[in-house]
Amino acid sequence: MRVAVIQFPGSNADFDALHALTSVMGAQAHYVFYREPDLGPVDAVVIPGGFSFGDYLRAGALARFSPVIGAVEKFARAGGPVLGICNGFQVLTEMGLLPGALAKNAHQRFECRSVFTRVEGTGILDRTLARGDVLRLPVAHADGRYMCDEATRSVLEGEGRVALRYCTEDGADATSYPDNPNGSMGAIAGIYNEQRNVLGMMPHPERACETLLGNDQGRRVLEALLGYRKGSA
Repeated sequence: MRVAVIQFPGSNADFDALHALTSVMGAQAHYVFYREPDLGPVDAVVIPGGFSFGDYLRAGALARFSPVIGAVEKFARAGGPVLGICNGFQVLTEMGLLPGALAKNAHQRFECRSVFTRVEGTGILDRTLARGDVLRLPVAHADGRYMCDEATRSVLEGEGRVALRYCTEDGADATSYPDNPNGSMGAIAGIYNEQRNVLGMMPHPERACETLLGNDQGRRVLEALLGYRKGSA
Protein backbone atom coordinates (compact mmCIF):
# COMPACT_ATOMS: atom_id res chain seq x y z
CA MET A 1 0.00 0.00 0.00
CA ARG A 2 1.53 3.30 -1.12
CA VAL A 3 0.61 6.28 1.04
CA ALA A 4 1.41 9.95 0.47
CA VAL A 5 1.88 12.05 3.61
CA ILE A 6 1.46 15.69 2.70
CA GLN A 7 3.94 18.17 4.21
CA PHE A 8 3.15 21.84 4.74
CA PRO A 9 5.29 24.49 6.41
CA GLY A 10 4.24 24.09 10.03
CA SER A 11 3.31 20.41 9.89
CA ASN A 12 4.36 18.77 13.17
CA ALA A 13 2.75 15.33 12.98
CA ASP A 14 4.07 14.42 9.54
CA PHE A 15 6.89 12.31 10.97
CA ASP A 16 4.49 10.66 13.43
CA ALA A 17 2.25 9.68 10.51
CA LEU A 18 5.17 8.44 8.39
CA HIS A 19 6.60 6.42 11.29
CA ALA A 20 3.24 4.85 12.14
CA LEU A 21 2.53 3.96 8.52
CA THR A 22 5.96 2.55 7.70
CA SER A 23 7.59 1.21 10.86
CA VAL A 24 4.40 0.12 12.61
CA MET A 25 1.93 -0.70 9.83
CA GLY A 26 4.41 -1.79 7.16
CA ALA A 27 3.05 0.46 4.42
CA GLN A 28 5.13 2.15 1.72
CA ALA A 29 4.65 5.74 2.84
CA HIS A 30 6.53 8.82 1.67
CA TYR A 31 6.34 12.59 2.00
CA VAL A 32 4.86 14.80 -0.70
CA PHE A 33 5.83 18.46 -0.24
CA TYR A 34 3.14 21.13 -0.51
CA ARG A 35 4.75 22.63 -3.63
CA GLU A 36 4.44 19.40 -5.64
CA PRO A 37 1.70 19.47 -8.30
CA ASP A 38 1.39 15.68 -8.41
CA LEU A 39 1.07 12.86 -5.87
CA GLY A 40 2.65 10.17 -8.00
CA PRO A 41 1.37 6.59 -7.87
CA VAL A 42 -0.34 6.31 -4.47
CA ASP A 43 -3.19 4.28 -2.97
CA ALA A 44 -4.04 6.60 -0.07
CA VAL A 45 -3.33 10.12 1.18
CA VAL A 46 -2.80 11.38 4.73
CA ILE A 47 -2.94 15.08 5.56
CA PRO A 48 -1.26 15.22 8.98
CA GLY A 49 -1.68 17.46 11.97
CA GLY A 50 0.24 20.58 12.86
CA PHE A 51 -0.08 24.26 12.14
CA SER A 52 0.16 24.60 8.38
CA PHE A 53 1.48 28.04 7.49
CA GLY A 54 1.35 28.90 11.19
CA ASP A 55 -2.47 28.83 11.20
CA TYR A 56 -2.32 32.40 9.90
CA LEU A 57 -5.66 33.83 8.80
CA ARG A 58 -7.45 30.63 9.85
CA ALA A 59 -6.36 27.06 10.52
CA GLY A 60 -5.90 25.34 7.15
CA ALA A 61 -6.93 28.38 5.13
CA LEU A 62 -3.55 29.09 3.50
CA ALA A 63 -2.69 25.42 2.97
CA ARG A 64 -5.79 25.16 0.82
CA PHE A 65 -4.04 27.20 -1.91
CA SER A 66 -0.93 25.01 -2.11
CA PRO A 67 -0.07 23.39 -5.47
CA VAL A 68 -0.50 19.89 -4.03
CA ILE A 69 -4.13 20.54 -3.11
CA GLY A 70 -5.31 20.15 -6.69
CA ALA A 71 -3.77 16.68 -6.84
CA VAL A 72 -5.33 15.70 -3.50
CA GLU A 73 -8.74 16.90 -4.66
CA LYS A 74 -8.44 15.00 -7.94
CA PHE A 75 -7.41 11.83 -6.07
CA ALA A 76 -10.32 12.15 -3.64
CA ARG A 77 -12.93 12.84 -6.30
CA ALA A 78 -11.71 9.73 -8.16
CA GLY A 79 -12.55 7.67 -5.08
CA GLY A 80 -9.13 7.46 -3.44
CA PRO A 81 -9.08 7.27 0.38
CA VAL A 82 -7.98 10.45 2.14
CA LEU A 83 -7.46 10.80 5.90
CA GLY A 84 -7.15 14.30 7.35
CA ILE A 85 -5.96 14.38 10.96
CA CYS A 86 -6.42 17.49 13.15
CA ASN A 87 -4.98 20.26 10.95
CA GLY A 88 -5.60 17.89 8.06
CA PHE A 89 -9.29 17.90 8.97
CA GLN A 90 -9.19 21.70 8.95
CA VAL A 91 -7.54 21.68 5.52
CA LEU A 92 -10.22 19.34 4.15
CA THR A 93 -13.00 21.68 5.26
CA GLU A 94 -11.18 24.66 3.74
CA MET A 95 -10.85 22.71 0.47
CA GLY A 96 -14.56 22.01 0.47
CA LEU A 97 -14.07 18.24 0.44
CA LEU A 98 -15.79 18.15 3.83
CA PRO A 99 -18.57 20.48 5.01
CA GLY A 100 -18.47 22.76 8.04
CA ALA A 101 -15.53 24.33 9.83
CA LEU A 102 -13.31 23.89 12.88
CA ALA A 103 -13.54 26.85 15.25
CA LYS A 104 -11.72 27.85 18.43
CA ASN A 105 -12.30 25.47 21.31
CA ALA A 106 -15.25 26.64 23.38
CA HIS A 107 -13.05 27.17 26.44
CA GLN A 108 -10.48 29.12 24.36
CA ARG A 109 -7.60 26.92 25.48
CA PHE A 110 -5.30 24.42 23.77
CA GLU A 111 -6.42 20.88 24.57
CA CYS A 112 -3.78 18.13 24.72
CA ARG A 113 -4.76 14.79 26.28
CA SER A 114 -6.48 11.51 25.55
CA VAL A 115 -10.22 11.44 24.92
CA PHE A 116 -12.78 8.76 24.11
CA THR A 117 -14.53 8.57 20.76
CA ARG A 118 -17.34 6.33 19.57
CA VAL A 119 -17.48 4.96 16.03
CA GLU A 120 -20.62 5.96 14.12
CA GLY A 121 -21.79 6.12 10.52
CA THR A 122 -20.36 4.11 7.66
CA GLY A 123 -17.21 4.62 5.60
CA ILE A 124 -13.48 4.00 5.74
CA LEU A 125 -13.52 2.82 9.34
CA ASP A 126 -15.88 -0.08 8.55
CA ARG A 127 -12.90 -2.25 7.57
CA THR A 128 -11.71 -2.70 11.17
CA LEU A 129 -14.29 -1.05 13.41
CA ALA A 130 -18.00 -1.43 14.09
CA ARG A 131 -20.59 1.12 15.08
CA GLY A 132 -20.45 1.62 18.83
CA ASP A 133 -16.76 0.73 19.22
CA VAL A 134 -14.99 3.10 21.61
CA LEU A 135 -11.43 4.29 20.99
CA ARG A 136 -9.14 6.17 23.35
CA LEU A 137 -7.16 8.61 21.21
CA PRO A 138 -5.05 11.72 21.89
CA VAL A 139 -6.09 15.20 20.84
CA ALA A 140 -3.86 18.28 20.51
CA HIS A 141 -5.65 21.34 19.17
CA ALA A 142 -6.89 24.84 19.84
CA ASP A 143 -9.29 24.96 16.89
CA GLY A 144 -11.18 21.68 17.09
CA ARG A 145 -14.79 22.71 17.69
CA TYR A 146 -16.73 21.34 14.75
CA MET A 147 -19.47 23.64 13.51
CA CYS A 148 -21.90 23.72 10.60
CA ASP A 149 -25.38 25.01 9.91
CA GLU A 150 -28.35 22.96 11.04
CA ALA A 151 -29.22 21.86 7.51
CA THR A 152 -25.72 20.43 7.02
CA ARG A 153 -25.79 18.72 10.40
CA SER A 154 -29.15 17.18 9.56
CA VAL A 155 -27.65 15.74 6.36
CA LEU A 156 -24.56 14.42 8.17
CA GLU A 157 -26.65 12.77 10.85
CA GLY A 158 -29.31 11.49 8.48
CA GLU A 159 -26.84 10.00 6.00
CA GLY A 160 -24.66 8.40 8.67
CA ARG A 161 -21.69 10.60 7.83
CA VAL A 162 -20.66 11.36 11.40
CA ALA A 163 -17.66 9.03 11.61
CA LEU A 164 -16.62 9.60 15.22
CA ARG A 165 -18.29 11.23 18.21
CA TYR A 166 -16.75 12.21 21.53
CA CYS A 167 -18.08 10.04 24.34
CA THR A 168 -17.46 8.88 27.90
CA GLU A 169 -15.18 5.96 28.68
CA ASP A 170 -18.16 3.60 28.67
CA GLY A 171 -19.44 4.93 25.34
CA ALA A 172 -22.22 7.20 26.56
CA ASP A 173 -22.87 10.54 24.83
CA ALA A 174 -20.46 13.33 25.71
CA THR A 175 -22.76 16.12 26.87
CA SER A 176 -20.16 18.56 28.23
CA TYR A 177 -16.50 19.18 28.98
CA PRO A 178 -14.21 17.30 29.57
CA ASP A 179 -15.82 14.43 27.63
CA ASN A 180 -16.41 16.82 24.73
CA PRO A 181 -12.96 18.47 24.73
CA ASN A 182 -13.73 21.43 22.47
CA GLY A 183 -17.49 22.01 22.47
CA SER A 184 -18.14 20.50 19.03
CA MET A 185 -21.80 20.51 18.04
CA GLY A 186 -23.25 17.07 18.55
CA ALA A 187 -19.88 16.07 20.07
CA ILE A 188 -18.69 15.45 16.50
CA ALA A 189 -15.05 14.32 16.33
CA GLY A 190 -14.91 13.22 12.69
CA ILE A 191 -16.98 13.18 9.52
CA TYR A 192 -17.08 11.62 6.04
CA ASN A 193 -17.70 13.14 2.66
CA GLU A 194 -20.73 12.01 0.66
CA GLN A 195 -18.81 9.16 -1.00
CA ARG A 196 -17.34 8.03 2.37
CA ASN A 197 -13.77 7.91 1.01
CA VAL A 198 -12.64 11.12 2.73
CA LEU A 199 -12.41 11.12 6.53
CA GLY A 200 -11.55 14.12 8.65
CA MET A 201 -10.97 13.63 12.38
CA MET A 202 -9.54 15.75 15.19
CA PRO A 203 -7.99 12.95 17.34
CA HIS A 204 -4.55 11.61 16.37
CA PRO A 205 -4.59 7.85 15.62
CA GLU A 206 -0.97 7.93 14.45
CA ARG A 207 0.10 8.89 17.98
CA ALA A 208 -1.62 5.85 19.48
CA CYS A 209 -0.21 2.94 17.49
CA GLU A 210 2.34 1.34 19.82
CA THR A 211 1.96 -0.39 23.18
CA LEU A 212 5.37 1.05 24.07
CA LEU A 213 3.68 4.45 24.14
CA GLY A 214 0.80 3.16 26.26
CA ASN A 215 -1.90 3.00 23.60
CA ASP A 216 -2.22 1.17 20.28
CA GLN A 217 -5.92 1.74 19.58
CA GLY A 218 -5.12 4.15 16.76
CA ARG A 219 -3.78 1.22 14.72
CA ARG A 220 -7.34 0.20 13.92
CA VAL A 221 -7.92 3.54 12.19
CA LEU A 222 -4.78 3.21 10.07
CA GLU A 223 -5.55 -0.45 9.34
CA ALA A 224 -8.93 0.65 8.01
CA LEU A 225 -7.30 3.25 5.77
CA LEU A 226 -4.76 0.76 4.44
CA GLY A 227 -7.47 -1.81 3.80
CA TYR A 228 -9.66 0.57 1.83
CA ARG A 229 -10.09 0.14 -1.90
CA LYS A 230 -11.45 2.71 -4.32
CA GLY A 231 -15.18 2.49 -4.79
CA SER A 232 -15.66 0.05 -1.93
CA ALA A 233 -17.62 2.35 0.35
